[in-house]
Amino acid sequence: MRLNLLSVFVDDQRAALAFYTDVLGFTLKRDIPLGDAAWLTVVSPEVPDGPELLLEPAGHPAVTPYREALMADGIPLAQFTVDDLQAEHARLTARGVTFTQPPTDIGNAWMAVLDDTCGNLIQLIAMKPDAD
Repeated sequence: MRLNLLSVFVDDQRAALAFYTDVLGFTLKRDIPLGDAAWLTVVSPEVPDGPELLLEPAGHPAVTPYREALMADGIPLAQFTVDDLQAEHARLTARGVTFTQPPTDIGNAWMAVLDDTCGNLIQLIAMKPDAD
């Protein structure tokens, strides 16, 4: 068993695509029209054939209260791994990204939480070399 597709709910797929590619640095993998929406996925440029992140429309009625509850409690919807959290934080802050939690030492890793501008909090994590 393996992971091929994960999703995040987004308010506006085109705005999400711009944020996830132009700001975070992911690469567009699929853009397949489906009526008013699209099957819109991005991948890490480091692993282009790896897991895809689906930028899924947040139109289902259950999505809004779910995301609002997560945001209110400061709970990230997804977690992305980075090699150097301090460098990534500096790069993204320079690009205007808002962090709700700055880089924090949590023992075996460093973590931070950002607002993806699409209705979600995303946690970034960098494992310390001796923690693997």
